[in-house]
Amino acid sequence: MTTIAVIGAGPGLGAAVARRFGREGFDVALVSRNHERTRALAEELTAAGVTARGFAADVRDPKALAAALDTAHTELGPIEVLQYSPVPQRDFMLPVLETTHTDLVGPIEFSVYGPVAAVQQVLPGMRALGRGTVLFVNGGSAVVPHPDRAGTSVAFAAESAYGHLLHDTLAAEGIHVAQLIIPGAIVPGHPRKDPAVLADTLWELHRSRHGYRHYAENLDA
Repeated sequence: MTTIAVIGAGPGLGAAVARRFGREGFDVALVSRNHERTRALAEELTAAGVTARGFAADVRDPKALAAALDTAHTELGPIEVLQYSPVPQRDFMLPVLETTHTDLVGPIEFSVYGPVAAVQQVLPGMRALGRGTVLFVNGGSAVVPHPDRAGTSVAFAAESAYGHLLHDTLAAEGIHVAQLIIPGAIVPGHPRKDPAVLADTLWELHRSRHGYRHYAENLDA
């Protein structure tokens, strides 16, 4: 079986996606800076019958991220699905007039260099399979910039553009690229933004392979 790599895996959305895809027979590679967290989550998934392993990498370190994905490929098998969904740091969200050029370094590393490094690492394997899915998960500022969240507004917009370019370019190769916009916070128990509901949505994006940008909820909801 092939593998889904969840970049930014945590106990909320990442865990829910791992369970959802695991139920469909995927092996799961969990990638985050916190190796103890990914290892514990991998053990929990393994106990539930899902083949899963944790890998440590900071998305702001492209070489480390590529190395983690390479190891995941070696240990688990070809990565058919890549989900890029790390949670941005609070210091990325400064008001626009307080944001200097140096304040944008972190967000750009996080939301542009990281996704590019991840995609470039897994793309040869997807091409060898003849299929693949790349899923970008972003907040609402990717679509409607917020003056109090300048860093993520700028960087998410760039990530969105990169994803859209990939969507248009890779479709002919059987590789589907999609973006899920989640306005506001992920809320347990919410009818559309509960982690398990979002995981079902992401599974459907992988399965249906239709369109680039999708919304978990209306932006003005």
